Amino acid sequence: MKYRFTATRTFWRSFGKLSPEQQERARKTFAIFKENPFDARLRSHKIHKLSARYGRIIYAAEIEANLRVIFYIDGNLVVTVDIGSHDIYRAER
Repeated sequence: MKYRFTATRTFWRSFGKLSPEQQERARKTFAIFKENPFDARLRSHKIHKLSARYGRIIYAAEIEANLRVIFYIDGNLVVTVDIGSHDIYRAER
C-alpha cells in the first residue's frame, strides 16, 4: 500500500526538543518508515494502553534504543502523533 504521511503539532514540538543527534537519527529512520511503517527494522508494534485512550489502534516504531515514534493509520494516511522515550506511552494527551 502507498501511504501518505502527516504529523501532529505535538509530534513537531517533541521533535524540536530532541538532541541534534536524535533528530538526525530520526530523519534517517523516517526514510525507512515512509517506505513501510511496518518494516521489520522498525519493530513496529501496537500500544494497547494508548489505543484504548485514543479509541483507535496506536503503534510505536523504534528509532533507537529509547526513542520511539507513535502513530496511527487512517486508510492510507499515517499520522505521527509523538516522538520521544518510552514516557510518551504514558503521557496524557
